[in-house]
Amino acid sequence: MFAIFVTIDVKSEFTDRFIEASYGDARGSVGDEPGCFGFDIARDETNPDRFYLYEVYADEDAFAAHQTYPHYLTWRDTVQDWFDGAPQLVRMGTLFPSETGWRAQKDHLLA
Repeated sequence: MFAIFVTIDVKSEFTDRFIEASYGDARGSVGDEPGCFGFDIARDETNPDRFYLYEVYADEDAFAAHQTYPHYLTWRDTVQDWFDGAPQLVRMGTLFPSETGWRAQKDHLLA
């Protein structure tokens, strides 16, 4: 499985709108993309304008496909001017859960 960890700083005046827009991307990713197995959004406890996205895909092709879906394109076009600096992205492979575990979690989530 392939995962990304993204750190995004948002301009203060857009924080609440960023959160709402990101919910739409997360829901669409897990619900509409067969290759997306997880999409977590977290907020820094000491900096309320910093967010972390942890996304899990079947492989890098599924991640590339993610960037073509309407929910992602809407999110990107909506939030890109709200960033305070460039997002930082780390690419990685997952170790646990196993691929079977990720698939079971997605099935449970969508049930």
